[in-house]
Amino acid sequence: MDNSTICAVSTAVGTGAISIVRCSGVDAIKIVNSIFKGKDLEKVDSHTISYGHIVYDGEVIDEVLVSVMRAPKTFTCEDVVEINVHGGITTTDRVLELLLNSGCRLAEPGEFTKRAFLNGRIDLSRAEAVIDVIRSDSSASLSNALSQLEGSLANAIEDIRQPLLYALAQFAAAVDYPDEDICE
Repeated sequence: MDNSTICAVSTAVGTGAISIVRCSGVDAIKIVNSIFKGKDLEKVDSHTISYGHIVYDGEVIDEVLVSVMRAPKTFTCEDVVEINVHGGITTTDRVLELLLNSGCRLAEPGEFTKRAFLNGRIDLSRAEAVIDVIRSDSSASLSNALSQLEGSLANAIEDIRQPLLYALAQFAAAVDYPDEDICE
């Protein structure tokens, strides 16, 4: 698996009150800490928010809130840092650019979810449900997507899978040991 630290804007593109820039990977905390003026992010507790500024070459880029979440208790099971910036396009782009210049690489579409899947945080049905939640356009579609995200499909598959595995084991035993009375 790719061990690079990735970043991306996690909120919709456009102007709004707040934009969130997310980083995930082994160096996420170190990289964000290198552009953050406030508490030392490498020393803060996990799942905390710190106030400060994003600074480059002595210039304040924005006043921000930074959330630090340490592995494995994150969506990707990696260290994750989220920077809440003022939602202007220019501000968001500058913070993203600073992260890219500081050692992150731009995440591919769906890569945070892909990492959650590859790191065992979610199964494939839940990974597919993430996009369904994002794209839901009604209460019914949101409810269905959330149900799948919570494991309804995975549980239904497991309910079918277990008896099939038992039957397969019985069949294999009967084939391997035809003279034994193994099957029930």
